Amino acid sequence: MAFALADVSLVQAVLVAGTAFGAAVVGGMAGYGTGLLLPLVLVPVIGAENVVPVIAVSSMFTNVGRFVAMREAVDWRVAATMLPLAVPLVMLSAYGFTRLDTRGASLVIGLMLIVLVPLRRKLVRMGFRLAGWQLAPAGGVYGLVTGASSGAGVILVSFLMAAGLTGKAVIATDAAISIVIGIAKAGTFGWNEALPTPLLLFALLVGLATLPGAFVARALLDRLPVRLHTLMLEAVIVVGGVLIVARGLFGA
Repeated sequence: MAFALADVSLVQAVLVAGTAFGAAVVGGMAGYGTGLLLPLVLVPVIGAENVVPVIAVSSMFTNVGRFVAMREAVDWRVAATMLPLAVPLVMLSAYGFTRLDTRGASLVIGLMLIVLVPLRRKLVRMGFRLAGWQLAPAGGVYGLVTGASSGAGVILVSFLMAAGLTGKAVIATDAAISIVIGIAKAGTFGWNEALPTPLLLFALLVGLATLPGAFVARALLDRLPVRLHTLMLEAVIVVGGVLIVARGLFGA
């Protein structure tokens, strides 16, 4: 549907801003969440077809905030290994997202995430790690999925944990990778005229509302022991999988 800023009521604006801030706090602690929570309030305001381009832009604010707040914890080796395949595949996926039927993919991805936590624990006991060259195709998988969807950050968090990252290293490395992915994704949407000026301005305003959330999240993370944070990450991965399955079954 055509979008104009004048069509957004004050109540809708406050609701979107409040949800954006809350989602940024959750995302800053869990590594994902913004792309799963924001569509709930964005779809009635801007239409489902505009949600992915808007989140592509607004999430860059969230990720820049996380990066600035936790930049000392970034694992640059992991980021540099995952990005070369992730960037071209996210651009390809974003280009074709309007023609993709993601319902079946959502079911597969969601179910995979639900079983990933017990599988990850078993593999850790066996000494398995996602490392070296394995990180490159993992980045490609993430890029392909996130280009055509919102909320796929849970997949990246899962891969980073499988690579042995914990605590703030997960959040910071996720942010560093996601900034580059976000630029590629938003650029692809803009090039293909999926981000007209009113929608871009709206996305920028949503992004601004998320900025303080990263610093609130850091303050909370500083008080969490690594084991508790790992348990929280595992919990939100399972919840994220359930939400993705639900969206696949009942529609976005």
